[in-house]
Amino acid sequence: TARQPRKGHSSIAFRSSHQQAACMMRSMALSAHNAMMTKTTSTASRSRIPGNRTIWAMAKGFGFGLPFAKTASIAGTRKLLTPYPVSPMLPVPSTIGRPPYANSGEFPPWNNEIQVHGEEGIKRMRASGKLAAQVLDYGASLVKPGVTTEEIDRAVHAMIVASNAYPSPLNYGKFPKSLCTSVNECVCHGIPDARPLVEGDIVNLDVTVFLDGHHGDTSRMVYVGAVSSEARQLCEVTRKALDAAIKICAPGVPYKSIGRVINEIADNHGYGVVKEYVGHGVGKHFHSAPTIQHSRNNVTGTMQLWQTFTIEPMLVQGKTTSDTWKDKWTVVTKDGGLAAQFEHSLLITPDGVEILTKL
Repeated sequence: TARQPRKGHSSIAFRSSHQQAACMMRSMALSAHNAMMTKTTSTASRSRIPGNRTIWAMAKGFGFGLPFAKTASIAGTRKLLTPYPVSPMLPVPSTIGRPPYANSGEFPPWNNEIQVHGEEGIKRMRASGKLAAQVLDYGASLVKPGVTTEEIDRAVHAMIVASNAYPSPLNYGKFPKSLCTSVNECVCHGIPDARPLVEGDIVNLDVTVFLDGHHGDTSRMVYVGAVSSEARQLCEVTRKALDAAIKICAPGVPYKSIGRVINEIADNHGYGVVKEYVGHGVGKHFHSAPTIQHSRNNVTGTMQLWQTFTIEPMLVQGKTTSDTWKDKWTVVTKDGGLAAQFEHSLLITPDGVEILTKL
């Protein structure tokens, strides 16, 4: 999942740099604080206005969390997520090929070129996509009440390295795990941790592998035991939206058509489409052009023969606004509504499109 690039800012996959985010959040938080201070309030009201130090402490994390910007929860009796302990990164054998960021933990610069492949590149993309799909199937088979997402991460990590591949999320911008596990109201980038899965949870497993110099990227929703009809419908509609978007893909088709198809399906079922996080080019680079928006948009550009990219719509029950935890990765809906996401890596062919991450 890539964060939607913003005009006038350096485009970095997943999210903008910590420094840019902190400056932006501090500026907006302080503006809100100054506006509040100009209002005529009682002494009691003024005593509840946070000071500059408090505002900065809240704003420097990615996401606001300001006390004067709360949103009513629509989670009902479902307990909202809270941070759990996260164990250290798992090792990868030195004999396995690694992407450029694996040792440094830096964010690679966004690559502005689309990824089009020759015969050998297509062969490698098919191999990495197949492995990613196999790993995702295995991870999904482990999902059940009482299992922690960290346990799933450990098993997935072992399968990937046993296949002589590198788990792409590991140490990407210092992300500490080998896959993303996004539970219930988590929109994306959930970090596997010590929280046991609970009957009725829904969880997105997002797997990317780096095999022979190429990334294969895929995700899907998994039910933890019996889930509510509302949760099941959200997941089914999100899958339907992805499938419908894939069907229109072919050489010469405008990228913006993807968002139109997905948004129409979401509207028909009363769901919101998350705009901030987008699909992306995938191949030798984990994230590159084009940005695949899942909502209605006016993005220019058309699909090219032998090009690879992802489509990965995120639909939510309520409002599409979100917060990001202090870990600077975990994105959750602000109102606590459930979120769902499905993703495939795609290859544009003369006949239309090939799903690289479908077994």
